[in-house]
Amino acid sequence: MDNDAGSHPYQSLTPDILLQALESLDFACDGRLLALNSYENRVYQVGMEGGPPVIAKFYRPGRWRRQAIQEEHDFAAELAAQEIPVVAPLPDSEGTTLHEHAGFLFAVYPRCGGRWPDLDTAEQRRQMGRFLGRLHAVGATRPFRHRPAFDIDSLGEESRRYLLDRDLIPGYLVEAYASLTQDLLATVRARFEAAGPVARIRLHGDCHPGNILWTGQGPHFVDLDDARSGPAIQDLWMLLSGEARERHQQFQELLEGYQTFFDFDYRGAGLIESLRTLRIMHYAAWIARRWDDPAFPLAFPWFDSPRYWEEHILDLREQAAALDEPPLL
Repeated sequence: MDNDAGSHPYQSLTPDILLQALESLDFACDGRLLALNSYENRVYQVGMEGGPPVIAKFYRPGRWRRQAIQEEHDFAAELAAQEIPVVAPLPDSEGTTLHEHAGFLFAVYPRCGGRWPDLDTAEQRRQMGRFLGRLHAVGATRPFRHRPAFDIDSLGEESRRYLLDRDLIPGYLVEAYASLTQDLLATVRARFEAAGPVARIRLHGDCHPGNILWTGQGPHFVDLDDARSGPAIQDLWMLLSGEARERHQQFQELLEGYQTFFDFDYRGAGLIESLRTLRIMHYAAWIARRWDDPAFPLAFPWFDSPRYWEEHILDLREQAAALDEPPLL
């Protein structure tokens, strides 16, 4: 794949532009900048004169419409108003949280520390379950209007089409990928149809331990950039690990806490491997779509190698077997 490092919009997000953006909101920056670990957007810790630093998030141009980003902010504010530990963007004097400077949409957040959760005890899993139950109880009160849903077409079919149409897969693997993914998506559709009308609610959307920070008071999310509508199980399955027996036990403990605040829709329990399959397919297409961003070849240097695609197809074949396994519950 070709990569023209000078063509990406983030090339114009210089330190001066970044500081000017915050100073336009009357933040007294002291010039200290620390780039944080984020590929989809650009996120920085910015030092303040006479106060704690803030976190500035510059949204990837063209990814979300303004209305969709505003829905993310509104959802975070709604959760924070219910004292659910999600860090919401800071409003300016007029109550605005989404701003624009030099062609970039951006938001400013308070800095909130913590560590990645271990989730290695039953009580930690119950506490995490209670947190998600409260989040989903709010998420179920109204729908998103501008943010997408977890669905087979956008995560699976579009990802498959993108990779096949752009000649990214080595020639000797194209037929294997095309036939395997066609069969997988047919199976995934059958699993969704068999599950019936699973309730779709507003979700965090990317709920794995790397997106959760834990403090002495428990877990919190720092933002909701990947929030979508979907089945509740989407925010639970990535917290499970180990063999089937271990995952079953972890799932039970998460649900013990979860159902203190919200009723779990058990029809979605059989969709775990379907959702995992869609995530694996979407992840490969996500990197491919971002390859013109200079940060991506640096972060994923193995992506355009034949070995990556061989291992990707192997992962998908393992998913074909996993889809035939009985659900955890």
